[in-house]
Amino acid sequence: MSYSIQGPILGKGAACEQILRALPDWFGIEEAIVQYGQAIDRLLTFLAEQAGEVLGFISLKQHYAGSWEVYVMGVSPGMHRQGLGKALMQAAETYVQSQGGGYLQVKTLGYSHPDEAYTRTRAFYQAMGFCPLEEIPQVWGDANPCLILVKKITG
Repeated sequence: MSYSIQGPILGKGAACEQILRALPDWFGIEEAIVQYGQAIDRLLTFLAEQAGEVLGFISLKQHYAGSWEVYVMGVSPGMHRQGLGKALMQAAETYVQSQGGGYLQVKTLGYSHPDEAYTRTRAFYQAMGFCPLEEIPQVWGDANPCLILVKKITG
């Protein structure tokens, strides 16, 4: 599979929103999809593209000089488990490190919520070197406990 990683770039909410809509197991709430699309327009985003088609993306939010967040990430369903997510994550980490960042965090659905799709999500982030830090139900509500994972990306 041949693709290229572009970025960081701004203003790609519409292209990324299409991928979110193709992932209802993760992004099934219309209001949230629209909010993500609007946020992506303002966030640094890396795109995986093939022949002009966006296959996946990762958007980053900087919180402090040394800490960044994977705000949202998505890979087209037909591209899962083909290395695209890993390539996007590596591009994001390289960029964050070049900006003096030492830590990357991501929020996802916590372990206490039995959801098969998010079990795979957590496994992906842990395979990328992220460590579970804390599960906090107050972020998204008791029905959607938020798990914060962190990764140190500098020596």
